[in-house]
Amino acid sequence: MRLLRIVAVVLIAAVLARESRLSGSQRAGSGGLKTRHILLVTTDGLRWQEVFGGADRALLNKPDGGVADITALKQDFDRDTPEDRRRALLPFVWSVIAEEGQLFGDANAGDHVQVTNGRNFSYPGYNEIFTGWADPRIDSNNKVANFNVSVLEWLNRKPDFHGRIAAFGSWDVFPFILASHRSRIRVVAGWKHQTSRNLSAEERMIVRLKEQTPRLWEECCYDSFTFQSALAYFKRKQPRVLYIGLGETDEWAHAGRYDRYLEAAHRVDDYLKTLWETVQSIPEYRGTTTMIVTTDHGRGDAPVEWKSHGAKIKGSERIWVAVLGPDTPARRPSERNAPATVTQSQIAATLAAFLGLDYRGFAPQAAPPIAGALPEAAQAR
Repeated sequence: MRLLRIVAVVLIAAVLARESRLSGSQRAGSGGLKTRHILLVTTDGLRWQEVFGGADRALLNKPDGGVADITALKQDFDRDTPEDRRRALLPFVWSVIAEEGQLFGDANAGDHVQVTNGRNFSYPGYNEIFTGWADPRIDSNNKVANFNVSVLEWLNRKPDFHGRIAAFGSWDVFPFILASHRSRIRVVAGWKHQTSRNLSAEERMIVRLKEQTPRLWEECCYDSFTFQSALAYFKRKQPRVLYIGLGETDEWAHAGRYDRYLEAAHRVDDYLKTLWETVQSIPEYRGTTTMIVTTDHGRGDAPVEWKSHGAKIKGSERIWVAVLGPDTPARRPSERNAPATVTQSQIAATLAAFLGLDYRGFAPQAAPPIAGALPEAAQAR
């Protein structure tokens, strides 16, 4: 009997501890929202043109697109209509996110989704994503610690989120963008890897592969390592907020390789599918997770300026945003009453609002949450 009483006490304690964790999560996700976990994913410099129109036929050649095997690339991604081409390139985005969530950024349909920093390159863009406003002092991609407190750092200061936020990025500037020295957020970026003693066997294997693989870009790790590292960490640690910053779409575009650019975008779509399926397989995350996907900047048009971006490159201010989760009304782009107007600066407050929190109370200069991405009551934050 004594043993049974001990077992009963242990079980009750475990239940109470779990209820305490859940109640803390529910307090954070107040206002009737179901979201208690956030996945934020960016893919550097992926154009809205490919997201909404698939492979650009003007670049499926060697002179303008640097394509090595035109026949094979067309077989993979060329179709008769833009709708079919985008589904071939991004099947998860168009079969799941577009059907069950929302997509913003189709300029051909009249959407105005863009950055506000005027620089149209990476560090200013990521600062705008994470802080909710465009800081004119950030005018380069130099490895300088961000002066600004990001929404991730702000969340990490709260008891419900402290130590449960992590960032994995292909670009080695992310520790500076997220001010990891000050924010105390776990940031694993570039070719550096995790050093914890508690790594899983999967994580240790990724570390070894990373160390033994020749590098094409010194400042940017391959997205496969970044994603698999983030996924393995996610499964082991189950964070409240996870950021994954992918970079190959930008690297291959700058290199003028449209074939590699499309292949990288297609892999990103598969990563999103894998991440979402993993979420659905974990009871604590299923039905309580919102995923936000976007990019730091756009690019110019074919035949030349698609390789570049910046203040002088027309169109590189245009971006796109995708949202999927239990609190986002399912609405296809064609079902909206009017074209969407969204800025990159709205992402930070949107992320916080999904968790029932008012980021603008801390950073009043930040833009408000994205209209339509959340229920009306939450949009007031």
